[in-house]
Amino acid sequence: MAKMEEFGEEIADFVRRVAELKSARSVPTDDLGTVLDAAIFELDHVADQLRPLYERLAAEGHLGGGTSDRDEERLLRALFQRLPLPVALVDREAVVRRMNFAATGFTGVRAGYATGRPLTGFLLHADRVAFRSQTAAVARGEGDRSLTVHLQRTPHLPVRATLTALRPGAEPRTAVLVALQPGTPPASSGAAPQENFRTHAPDLGEATRHTARMDLADAMTTALLTAPAGDRAAVLERAAAVLHPRFADWVIADEGAARARRRTVLGPKDAPVGDVLAQDPAACPLVVEAARGGAPMLQVRPEDPDSFGRDPSGAPVLVRAQVTSLLCVPLRGRPDGPVEGVLTLFRSGARLAFSMAEAQAVDVMARHIALAMSRPPGRRAAERD
Repeated sequence: MAKMEEFGEEIADFVRRVAELKSARSVPTDDLGTVLDAAIFELDHVADQLRPLYERLAAEGHLGGGTSDRDEERLLRALFQRLPLPVALVDREAVVRRMNFAATGFTGVRAGYATGRPLTGFLLHADRVAFRSQTAAVARGEGDRSLTVHLQRTPHLPVRATLTALRPGAEPRTAVLVALQPGTPPASSGAAPQENFRTHAPDLGEATRHTARMDLADAMTTALLTAPAGDRAAVLERAAAVLHPRFADWVIADEGAARARRRTVLGPKDAPVGDVLAQDPAACPLVVEAARGGAPMLQVRPEDPDSFGRDPSGAPVLVRAQVTSLLCVPLRGRPDGPVEGVLTLFRSGARLAFSMAEAQAVDVMARHIALAMSRPPGRRAAERD
């Protein structure tokens, strides 16, 4: 390994010097002789030093294994992907490096999306700290661990996570192999553990989703055009009624920017709607940031449970609402105009996360809501005359 590092440093230095020689082509003609001498010296260095070092490393097998090693590596990768048990390879920070096919179906997350993101982001907030701590302990060589966690998409189903240390190939750091096994669901849920292994194909195509967004925009336009001019609270109430529950499980509308006031909160049945309505928008970092910066925010599986503040009982709102994705959009009619308020949307449970296309549609609707809020009283009557 030390020889390989030495060889890599030599190559990197050589590449840098070649770049300097290329930049020296613009020197005066009288100095080209010096540049040519330097180029010849570099070529001699490659022939006399780097090539013999390369040959030694190749003879010692430091520059890659033979055909049999590559075949073995491909076989192991295929076995990993085809294992019927959901497994994922993570580092000591619980960041996903690989996830097999069974794990993507079990978690409902594509492997390409999961790679590079913490596996804890797919768990309930209450399980994240324990999972991250146990993963770090396994990576430190303190032995295998096992604990029960819950996925955000199926919070009623306990999942047994078994963690074991693994050293992939010649890598210097220890990785952690995580095996996920569904436990026995509560009797009231009536769900079978095996059903979570199947990947649920979406029942709507992109064309259908586009049509749904167009229908939503049409309903929003109708609600805003029929809202009483000059009644800002009524505009927010009608807009929230359009979005809930067909588009979002929670709709939270705040009026104003510097001194925001919470006007409307719509949520699921038996949800702590009153606690969220009593919350001060100034205590919600996401709302404050949107009101000040005027930039929309889309978060999938929010990492910070306190990003939307806490309810009167001291519990994080995102945890109590079991939020899996959120949109926080400022209400601004013109790019250089004032922020009239902030609109926040939550989705929870197994509902699909907000997409970029949906976020763009909400951004357009937010601009229309702001224009309706700033419309002066009596304008509609004057236009009819």
